[in-house]
Amino acid sequence: MTESPFEYAPAPESRDIANLKPHYRPFIGGQFVEGSGEPLKTINPATEEVLAEIETASVSDVDKAVQAARKAYDKVWGRMPGSERAKYLFRIARLIQERSRELAVLETLDNGKPIKESRDSDVPTAAAHFFYHAGWADKLDYAGLGPDPRPLGVAGQIIPWNFPLLMLAWKIAPALATGNTVVLKPAETTPLTALVFAEICQQAELPPGVVNIVPGAGDIGAELVNHPGIDKIAFTGSTDVGKLIQRSVAGTPKRLTLELGGKAANVVFDDAPLDQAVEGIVNGIFFNQGHVCCAGSRLLVQESIADELLEKLRYRVSTLRLGDPLDKNTDIGAINSVEQLTKIRELVEAGDAEGAQRWTSSCPLPERGFFFAPTVFSDVQQSMRIAREEIFGPVLSVLTFRTPDEAVTKANNTPYGLSAGIWTEKGSRILWMANQLRAGVVWANTFNRFDPAAPFGGYQESGFGREGGRAGLEAYLNA
Repeated sequence: MTESPFEYAPAPESRDIANLKPHYRPFIGGQFVEGSGEPLKTINPATEEVLAEIETASVSDVDKAVQAARKAYDKVWGRMPGSERAKYLFRIARLIQERSRELAVLETLDNGKPIKESRDSDVPTAAAHFFYHAGWADKLDYAGLGPDPRPLGVAGQIIPWNFPLLMLAWKIAPALATGNTVVLKPAETTPLTALVFAEICQQAELPPGVVNIVPGAGDIGAELVNHPGIDKIAFTGSTDVGKLIQRSVAGTPKRLTLELGGKAANVVFDDAPLDQAVEGIVNGIFFNQGHVCCAGSRLLVQESIADELLEKLRYRVSTLRLGDPLDKNTDIGAINSVEQLTKIRELVEAGDAEGAQRWTSSCPLPERGFFFAPTVFSDVQQSMRIAREEIFGPVLSVLTFRTPDEAVTKANNTPYGLSAGIWTEKGSRILWMANQLRAGVVWANTFNRFDPAAPFGGYQESGFGREGGRAGLEAYLNA
């Protein structure tokens, strides 16, 4: 294989489209209010420049937000017919579409992910969740969730930094469709699209207090979890924080769903279409710089094809373009924060020290920003840290197997259980393997396919509860 003689000319998206403001404020009771917490600065991870100053919420602000959500629930939203709630969700979905380019650029600036991912994946799927759940709002009595499903009340929601707008949609859309009101805390490093979503709530003339956005650090998330006025907590983030939340909620009447970490196995059998599998492997681990809880970070390859597949994989990875996330040609953007970059480097060094064979793409790294070149480890053993711990970066660990039973054993040798992939031409093997794998989502001959109608969630240390689909509605209903 020879390298292509062609180079892609830069195709930058204009950052002006983001309509970036110098200051952003919490959104409580239908209004942007002064935050009484310590202000924070949100940083562009690709350039290390300060994007904006965020006024954060304090403990008293969280209390005001919960009170506003309770008032809206009691007086307006909880008693509103589903057909009327649906109109607001449809309106929000259309506004996300109308402002899609603005939201995509803002997400890329704040998060570091390539613009083509924000534009083609995150924002359209966020809108799709509101469209989908709007359709459910007046059909809950027919969803098979009991004779009289009722909303829980006020939902406290905490979202991560890897898919800020999309995770917001995953949380808010089903909560509103089922008649609940919301207090949401965005991630400390990526609050901007959540605060612009608050503007969209105003545009949609959503009743005051139905959605409240309280930016801040972990202490604000903890305050939300522990607030006595919250009826349900929905959290997406790390397993360690999820365990703390579960301890806090234990013994209270609060409902809880957790979507936590993962260490997914992507299993390739010797009859798989290798070129197609390579594309799925690349998408599975390098999409969003590997900042994906369901990323296919462990590649299990049948021994007889391992050398051929690795050769194809390394070549394909060498063609990925790393650089300016606003360039429409960029495949690999910036790591979200210097803290996350430090963690990735630590685990990669552990892989070296434990004897795995590292191959790293020779792509040049920009002088500024938090970047890490796509990396593939081979000769990985199950006991190594890179095979057991969630790296949450563009790093793939490759293990081999000889028989389907061995593949199942190795795939299930993890404390996590969020997702898995199977690559084979045999439908019977796909069904057999899917039944054996302890994972909430199993993809066959594809990876990272999401649909609002399909439930998503995990087992073991990947959490519990489902988001999306009819099953995701149940988490917000007394059914």
